[in-house]
Amino acid sequence: MDSSITFLLVLAVAAANLPFVSERFAGVFKVARKHFGWQALEMALLFCLVGGLARLLEARQMPVHEQHWQFYVTVLALFLVAAFPGFAYRYFWRKSAH
Repeated sequence: MDSSITFLLVLAVAAANLPFVSERFAGVFKVARKHFGWQALEMALLFCLVGGLARLLEARQMPVHEQHWQFYVTVLALFLVAAFPGFAYRYFWRKSAH
């Protein structure tokens, strides 16, 4: 496996879990209480960033292949599956601060 693919996979799994393990929006901005709406927005932004990086890496190695909506739905589903450990940690294992 090429090193850029390995890097991209590790980055995608980390980005998928970041909204659930950090109390800050995008790891930078402090919010009073980060509810699921903030986490969903953060996941959407990180999904787009990782997808953009993947497209850049593909363009550096070969011509970019045209993708249709089925590809993006499948990749989104894989991104959500990769986010499950962070979701389980946040909502099932971690003790509530309240």
